[in-house]
Amino acid sequence: MTDSYYGRPILKAPVWRHDIPAYLFTGGLAAGSALLAAGADLTGRPVTRRAARAAAVAALGASTYFLVNDLGRPARFHHMLRVAKPTSPMSVGTWLLTAFGGAAGLAATAELRPRSRFVRGAGRAAGLGAAALAPGLATYTAVLVADTAVPSWHEPYRELPFAFAGSALASGAAVGLLAGPLRESGPARALAVAGAALEVAATHRIETGHGLLSEPYRTGRAARLLRAARTLTLAGAAGALLGRRSRVVSALSGAALLAGSLATRFGIFEAGVESTKDPRYVVEPQRTRTVTPGSAGSSSPTTG
Repeated sequence: MTDSYYGRPILKAPVWRHDIPAYLFTGGLAAGSALLAAGADLTGRPVTRRAARAAAVAALGASTYFLVNDLGRPARFHHMLRVAKPTSPMSVGTWLLTAFGGAAGLAATAELRPRSRFVRGAGRAAGLGAAALAPGLATYTAVLVADTAVPSWHEPYRELPFAFAGSALASGAAVGLLAGPLRESGPARALAVAGAALEVAATHRIETGHGLLSEPYRTGRAARLLRAARTLTLAGAAGALLGRRSRVVSALSGAALLAGSLATRFGIFEAGVESTKDPRYVVEPQRTRTVTPGSAGSSSPTTG
């Protein structure tokens, strides 16, 4: 093991509490639900549309709570809206949350008077607006965590957005499987398979493709969470494919996808925290980059 001066860690562990992985999960759920709601609206699936719009607003409310709770004071969220900094993931995310919240809230409110043609039209426009913002909402948090000095978050910066996007799609599909009738579940099933495939492929790359800095993902609590996430996500995708005629199987598949998405976010969070505790995760990759000119910022494996 590589030691730092006086046996002290080179990096301070993130001060973020478990509010943050919960915030990552609920934000992804809001984004995935908005995409599902827009698709359901455009293809004439009213029950799924209503459920997904309600889920998007509820998940966004939970996400905002977890973020504000971690910040400590609600005013800090408000203060971030005083300026817009395109180079700051947190600033971009704050504005995304605000814009998405307005659109998703209007779309959900339209369900209170669905027979009014004007209200229906406004709800559709708002729902499509929320869906347009959903990819940014689902992935900006990956940029946020990768844009830190935490070694095992920073190194897989290319894969993290894909892992978060897949997780968001899978959790959004879960809403359709849990709340939508079987006759409307076709798009949710397709979304479940696509999201699960993207999430599993990206997290596998994160766990294996970065040498020493992939190690925290394969050990300890993070490894247990990510193994559970993979099992639940694959089971949920399989159930989505095989349970077309069973309401029970569909609901179980949705629950598995939600649990898998939650475990993925917590697993990635735990791996990053662990990578700050051992100095070799900082020192040895730096040594490798020094020995190999031009390798800084690459995803090539480091020596262990």
